Amino acid sequence: MRLDKFLKVSRIIKRRTLAKEIADQGRISINGIPGKASSNVKIGDELLIRFGQKLVTVKIEDLKEITRKEEATNLYKILKEERLNEE
Repeated sequence: MRLDKFLKVSRIIKRRTLAKEIADQGRISINGIPGKASSNVKIGDELLIRFGQKLVTVKIEDLKEITRKEEATNLYKILKEERLNEE
């Protein structure tokens, strides 16, 4: 599944266009490698996403083409959240 689609379906990022922009800015890495919106992700991959001043590490638990809002959090597990300090 494409990275931008996974981020939208899992509701980590609400819109696919926004997921594409963030990926194209180099703010997402897949297993330590910079990811593009078109990069393929699979179960077990770890994503490191930079949201402003926050770094979030998630592990992909499941892949689905469509999912309901209540079930979206079952697609991933948050491994770590950390704030970036600006100095």
